[in-house]
Amino acid sequence: MTKLPPHKMPADEWDELHFPRPEENEFDRVVERAISRRGFLSGLVAFGSGAVAMGTGLLNSTSAQAQAASRFPFTPIDAQTDMTVHVPEGWNWKTMVSWGDPLFDNVADFDATNGVTAADSDKVFGENTDGMETFQIGSHEIIAINNEYVNSEINLPHTPDGVPQSAEDVRTLQNFQGVTVMEIAEGENGYAPVKNSRFNRRLHHNAEMAISGPAAGHALMQTAADSTGTKVLGTMGNCGAGKTPWGTYLTCEENFNGYFGGMATGISDTVKAGYDRYGLGDESQYGYEKFDPRFDLGQNPNEPHRFGWVVEIDPTNPESTPVKRTALGRFKHENAEVTLAPDGRVVVYLGDDERGEFLYRYVSTNPYVAGQPTDGLLDDGILYVAKFHDDQTGEWLAMTPETTGMEMAEMLIFARQAASKVGATTMDRPEWIAVNPYAVEAYCCLTNNKNRGVKPNAGGDDTAVNGPNPRNANNYGQIVRWYPSDDNHAGETFKWDLFVMAGNPEVHSDAYAGSKNVTGGNMFNSPDGMTFDSAGLLWIQTDGEDSNEGDYAGMGNNQQLAGDPTTGEIARFLTGPNGCEITGLCWSADRRTMFVGIQHPGGSWPAESGLPRSSVIAVKRDDGQLVG
Repeated sequence: MTKLPPHKMPADEWDELHFPRPEENEFDRVVERAISRRGFLSGLVAFGSGAVAMGTGLLNSTSAQAQAASRFPFTPIDAQTDMTVHVPEGWNWKTMVSWGDPLFDNVADFDATNGVTAADSDKVFGENTDGMETFQIGSHEIIAINNEYVNSEINLPHTPDGVPQSAEDVRTLQNFQGVTVMEIAEGENGYAPVKNSRFNRRLHHNAEMAISGPAAGHALMQTAADSTGTKVLGTMGNCGAGKTPWGTYLTCEENFNGYFGGMATGISDTVKAGYDRYGLGDESQYGYEKFDPRFDLGQNPNEPHRFGWVVEIDPTNPESTPVKRTALGRFKHENAEVTLAPDGRVVVYLGDDERGEFLYRYVSTNPYVAGQPTDGLLDDGILYVAKFHDDQTGEWLAMTPETTGMEMAEMLIFARQAASKVGATTMDRPEWIAVNPYAVEAYCCLTNNKNRGVKPNAGGDDTAVNGPNPRNANNYGQIVRWYPSDDNHAGETFKWDLFVMAGNPEVHSDAYAGSKNVTGGNMFNSPDGMTFDSAGLLWIQTDGEDSNEGDYAGMGNNQQLAGDPTTGEIARFLTGPNGCEITGLCWSADRRTMFVGIQHPGGSWPAESGLPRSSVIAVKRDDGQLVG
């Protein structure tokens, strides 16, 4: 097999190569434990098709409110393997915006051969679209969209294999990433960006940000450029997103570690342990450190501590400074799903997207009150981590100085170590989390984990099969669902089940066939993105293997599916071009347009020739009716 250069590797594979986890020394014990769970596992496979449909009675009473979601407003489509987007009959799609599209009049149109010039790189729509949310501000419709990372061989087509050759090349790549905030409007040809809108701005790797919360100002957050530890340039690895009740956008920093390299000397044991747990080392994935000293660990050993946070952005005020909210912990954030407890306290669910890491929850100290100041709601609260028990109950373990033996700021900066100390359950890459608007329940995509039962995580925590992660060498993934006690998202305990175990029933007849709601007509792998619509349908997006061969035969390209929380039914709605991930989903203010992200497509999509371009598409019904 040809070894890919670092900048072409998926982030998790790059981590595995450069920071290999120790092999499990007691594999026989792991296998024995898995065998002893066969009865439990088979029960989960049956149970995963929907608790109400199975008559288990586990769903709480409020789930009955979601029954209207049991009817899909489309005819499911077949898997596809080609280089375009497919939607059901009676629906249509158009490209709304693609990497390199100008946000201002004085910017050149995209060059299909040469891409975007360095001078224009911070004035165009960014690369690799991911999480996104829409906002209605008076008569203006605003969308905030994450630009997760770069495909440097595409973004720097003039350089050998996309490897940066200068500080200008690095700055160009930095400008393509972060977040795009822009106004959009629907015209005769569909939705498009509004050029020169006062709301349009790019928040890239050199945009000014503030740091708030318990870790702000700590010595581990201080650098030569910022002795206060309260100001930082940039946000990166922007994966999933969230939206607060008070109308701000939450962008989540995920794979930040790959941007740093160099020999860090004279660092403390605490910092060294943090580097090891978070995957920081001598070589970066993109070569920034060769031209930008901020990313050289030898010169700025604390700079990585300033990334891996949730960042709050006010889309209503283009002059506002984004704020990194350290109370929500530092790890590889996927998304930030915000809901309210019955007493008004803010609850934020958070996943750490790495094999064998954890699922978190933040609960604010004070309640949200409409019209009252909100700045402290994401700064003052308690971070918890999930412990799942095999009897389908669970609890939230508080991460405090008393429970972890760590002082507050250090505990948040090294949240992974703190979660290990309190005994959290290792998970199969917890990605997007979604809260049902009509039932007190939440869902998390556990996208896959080839190391389950094979290797411990980076902290040495056990990854033998457990309740919500019941398959060794799990390449298909599953979605876990939990029901907070007393219908309270701030409660200390919960019950749980598996909404679906992805698999291939055409290839396998055991647990790898998936749960009973997976069939030859809807099968998929690696559930990643997820959100509810206003009718209570659960939309699932995938980022998995699209070879359509072997274990993945018949699954086709990555896709978007709809799930019924009540019956457990799942139906395929959309497929993307080969090579892409489907990620990011939100709706127009009138709910007649669905915006879907198409990340890193293959070929030359969406054009017939030229460089491929990550894009956001607008999906509508032909009859103009509501779409979510």
